[in-house]
Amino acid sequence: MQIESLKVFCDLTETESFTKAAQINGVTQSAVSQTISSLERQFKSLLIERSKKNFRLTAEGEVLYDFSKQILQTYDALHSKLQEIKEIISGNIRVATIYSIGLHVLPPYVKEFLKKFPTVNVHVEYRRPNQVYEDVLGNVVDLGMVAYPTRDAKLEIVPIRKDPLVLICHPQHALARHKSLKAKALSGLKFVSFERDIPTRKALDKLFKDHGVSVEHVMEFDNIETVKRAVEIDSGVAIVPQETIKQEVANGTLAAVRLEEGEFYRTLGVIYKKNKVLSPAIKQFIALLKEPL
Repeated sequence: MQIESLKVFCDLTETESFTKAAQINGVTQSAVSQTISSLERQFKSLLIERSKKNFRLTAEGEVLYDFSKQILQTYDALHSKLQEIKEIISGNIRVATIYSIGLHVLPPYVKEFLKKFPTVNVHVEYRRPNQVYEDVLGNVVDLGMVAYPTRDAKLEIVPIRKDPLVLICHPQHALARHKSLKAKALSGLKFVSFERDIPTRKALDKLFKDHGVSVEHVMEFDNIETVKRAVEIDSGVAIVPQETIKQEVANGTLAAVRLEEGEFYRTLGVIYKKNKVLSPAIKQFIALLKEPL
């Protein structure tokens, strides 16, 4: 039996998917099935109830999972400790991030990190917020980067920064001449918004409610780039992170107006699975993300 077999079994248990377990371990679904069959032969026990429609471990499978997790955590801790002793910063870091962070916040940090640690491979996946959480909990990635991180008993959260939110509009819009606005001035405006399940939309809805502001949501999108394009053709105004519109403001395709009063900023955080052993490379990457560049 190899340590990799136990990892495949744990990944399958946690994702409840042969496809995802195969993806995480870089093997085929057939290889995952063969690994499970091999473990069952070795322990002379049925580990998964294959007759059930839903994925379920047998009593023996539950025991193997619990002990396998302990073995894998000990192995990862050993590997990490040996790297620290040798002062080795190498390996892979898998990151899932929401689009706005991945496109506008993360790139300079990845560039700086790779300059310092060229032997580390950083792989970034762009995902919807709910998918970032799923990927972290399912061990598909090592780290997730999200806005307004949601507390979860299975997750660790590392706050990294606060991004100011600004109102954006077409350069010829009546509000474009203002340097700043109070929240009340937003009432009745046509808004290009994020979809209702996006954390930034939820935060803005709460801010509007707190300030007694009512806006007209004329369009709803699931990503920052589409929101910006809609505002550029004067479909309405929007509130977005200031970091994401620097290029458009510099090019003159959008105007940005500072918002007074209230907590018009979004919190960004790194999330990872609780009890996960962080490699020296991952620790260095998180430390860098907490620094201003």
